[in-house]
Amino acid sequence: MSAPEIVGVVSAEALAQTGKAIAAVQLPTGEIPWFPGGHTDPWDHVESAMALSVTGFHHEAERAYDWLRETQRADGSWPLQVRDGVVEDDGADTNYCAYPAVGVWHHVLITGDAAFASRMWPVVRSAIDFVLGAQHERGEIDWGVGEGGPTGEALLSGSASIHQSLRCALALAEHLGHPQPGWADAVRRLGRALREHPEAFTPKSRYSMDWYYPVLGGAVRGEAGRRRILARWDDFVVDGLGIRCVDDHPWVTGAETCELVLALDAIGEPERAHQQLAAMQHLRDPDGSYWTGYVFTDDERWPVERSTWTAAAVVLAADALSRTTPANGIFRGDDLPAVEA
Repeated sequence: MSAPEIVGVVSAEALAQTGKAIAAVQLPTGEIPWFPGGHTDPWDHVESAMALSVTGFHHEAERAYDWLRETQRADGSWPLQVRDGVVEDDGADTNYCAYPAVGVWHHVLITGDAAFASRMWPVVRSAIDFVLGAQHERGEIDWGVGEGGPTGEALLSGSASIHQSLRCALALAEHLGHPQPGWADAVRRLGRALREHPEAFTPKSRYSMDWYYPVLGGAVRGEAGRRRILARWDDFVVDGLGIRCVDDHPWVTGAETCELVLALDAIGEPERAHQQLAAMQHLRDPDGSYWTGYVFTDDERWPVERSTWTAAAVVLAADALSRTTPANGIFRGDDLPAVEA
């Protein structure tokens, strides 16, 4: 299987090199830190594993998922932050704990590996049950769980990402013949909260993720999704560079730009999507990795790091736009079960 290619933007050879750059950071245990010597969190670890699957590094991707299986805690969660196997923050983020469902279903779509799906099912089931323990009756999900239980604070971008994770978990469950009607009810309630109850979430409208994640996570699509994206386009998009992470900072970030690309693809805006993927290529390093961000008023890359998850977001965006792998439509909702509103 060849890597994706976006003609005039990034070649298949270049993206294969990007996959190799991510694999080079992976530790012998399977853990994928942000960068050499950096820390690891479950969400970004999974994002990197997905890029490995897309670029043909299937063995490395499976090692990454086996690391999740081996490090999952008894309650279904993972620590918020580890470094080379040492826990640095033992809290649990519900969005982080839900995201392995997306990665596992993504790898199953690409490889068709039945043994892998069966091996990872208990991991996904336990993680999703943990996450739903923090769901409110209205549908929103608290972002974290500590010794005292859920935090009592739901974040829009995190809950929107969990919406995508729940749909992927349902797809895996149906694929394996393990229907989960409780999960289906949970995703319906979460979708309604995301669409109809903005008051349920702590306001963080300065951040671009709160702008596009309800679209990316699948809760808001069609004309409503297009209206949402266009309403704040000028607040976040910087011509020729990508998008701001925060609306009042002169700082564009590669991963957020590529996630916007995925959201644009999901609402049928391919021209805008291609433009944004092209715009962020100034962050590419000659070795195939990608710098996290760029402060355009100072003409400086910041932070001074080439993050695996930024590179991974580029690969996933290119796969979606090029329709290359069997999993290219995972963020459009292809191959995901329909959930009634």
